[in-house]
Amino acid sequence: MKTIKYGISLLLSLLTFIGCDDFLEEKPLDFYSPENSMVTTEHFQSSLNYLYNRVRRQLWEMDPDSRLAFYYATDFAHNSTDYYKPAKLNDYVNTMVPTSNIPKNIWNEVYDVITNANVILNRIDQTDQVNDENKSVIKGEAKFFRAYFYRMLAHLFGGVPLTLEEVTVPRRDYVRATREEVYKQTKQDLEDAVNLLPDIESVKDGKVNKQLALHLLTEINICLGLYDEAVKTASDVINHPELCLMTDRFGSRQAEEGDVYWDLYRLNNQNRTSGNKEGLWVLQYDYLNSGSTTSSNLGGYFIIPFYQNIMITAKNAAGEDVATTAFAGITDGMGGRGIGWVQPTKYFFEEIWSGNDIRNSEYNIMHDVRINNSTSPAAGKWFVKDGYSKQADSIRQWYPIITKFSRMNNFPEEFWLRDSNGNPLMTMFGEHLMSNSANSSYKDEYLFRLAETYLLRAEAYLMKGDKASATADINVIRKRAHAEPAGADEVDIDYLLDERMRELYGEELRMLTLCRMGKLVERNRKYNPVTGKSIENHHNLWPIPYSEIERNTEAVIEQNPGY
Repeated sequence: MKTIKYGISLLLSLLTFIGCDDFLEEKPLDFYSPENSMVTTEHFQSSLNYLYNRVRRQLWEMDPDSRLAFYYATDFAHNSTDYYKPAKLNDYVNTMVPTSNIPKNIWNEVYDVITNANVILNRIDQTDQVNDENKSVIKGEAKFFRAYFYRMLAHLFGGVPLTLEEVTVPRRDYVRATREEVYKQTKQDLEDAVNLLPDIESVKDGKVNKQLALHLLTEINICLGLYDEAVKTASDVINHPELCLMTDRFGSRQAEEGDVYWDLYRLNNQNRTSGNKEGLWVLQYDYLNSGSTTSSNLGGYFIIPFYQNIMITAKNAAGEDVATTAFAGITDGMGGRGIGWVQPTKYFFEEIWSGNDIRNSEYNIMHDVRINNSTSPAAGKWFVKDGYSKQADSIRQWYPIITKFSRMNNFPEEFWLRDSNGNPLMTMFGEHLMSNSANSSYKDEYLFRLAETYLLRAEAYLMKGDKASATADINVIRKRAHAEPAGADEVDIDYLLDERMRELYGEELRMLTLCRMGKLVERNRKYNPVTGKSIENHHNLWPIPYSEIERNTEAVIEQNPGY
């Protein structure tokens, strides 16, 4: 496999240390080799930093068709830009095929990290310049990353080739392990990581930790049908004294109107150092740091509608029809620049909510906004309530605005538009007008939160037939959301999936969840009128990339059924 074969060179290219001992001693000073670049604690930390960066790259930087596949073409969303003439994963039958770049790119990215984790695990015991304590943590992190990505492969593709050793020569004889075998290896790596990693309160923000490993181990135990073990590992996380759900207003903007769910996503509110004890793994982003040049633009760009060019007609004081844009331009009050690439389904926006659930409050999902173009006769009126949204394209231009990813009313000043005197340009409601570059979140983002641990434990209880305990865990989450408690008679696996969507929308990699449960096809057909038209039964598993099968000339990698 190309990725497995050459992954070591990618890792070594990142290392920047060159030793300088006695100049008479012959050493490779002008090039890097495993012998001189995998020796000290600093070397191994550089190698681990690469693995952290690859997680961010996969979710934030990889080509949009591939990274957005984790979220859309599910019960949560479809692609609005290819709606009228289906393409990409709006057209499953012609896109999710063995020659597609989507499975190929993700496969390559994942095996790149696995390969480099294997290098770290092989080399760490060959050095005497790293003390035992640091060796344990380095091993724990490397095993966690290997498990994290084998978990992803098994969820998406089923059984895949297992490689657990450093690859030093090209191989073309890979064979697939079974999905169960991959899960078992993932379980072993996570159990090792649990024993090697520090507790969450002992690590820096953004670092993997024991409770995070237990969280993923819970999911893998469920995959293996080990429901009692899953309950135990989830309980170990939930009962950890340094973790809790955030139930009261907190953080940088708690004095403003809003709610605790809104607070979870405001700038600087995600990490333990800011008082948040709910995050298990928060992907770090440092604005204007050259080593952190890209942040998540899922919400600040792809999910927010393409509102800035909406044209409306309204009658002026003389009764004449006047055509203008509805909005003054891109504003921080509407989440920055949106292009309407990923539109959540009607099922998400309209059907899964009930009562006064704060996760659907006006602060978290803006179902209506005021027209802010002061030159329009409709200035100040409500875009939806007063009927103007009927003049917009509901596929891409207008649908409710999800705020959890955006720095609402808090974008960096570099993106403000200014007049000739340098003063910020504002709308009639005090929103900053923004440049086209205001299209990202520019903040840290959750990958896993404690709320999901409760939902995983609920899933384990449900699978072992304990509906009362499953319902109790779900209701812990619903109580924080001020939602009506669920009844045990209504809780089943689909209710649980709905609750995951209500709590984790846009955070969880929904494609992984549905594929691991074997529910991708069913939920698309039932709740996504776009992708549900073309998805076929075999799409519960993705195809093995044809390029991997083709180059593996000394053994056979079997393709998944239906492809």
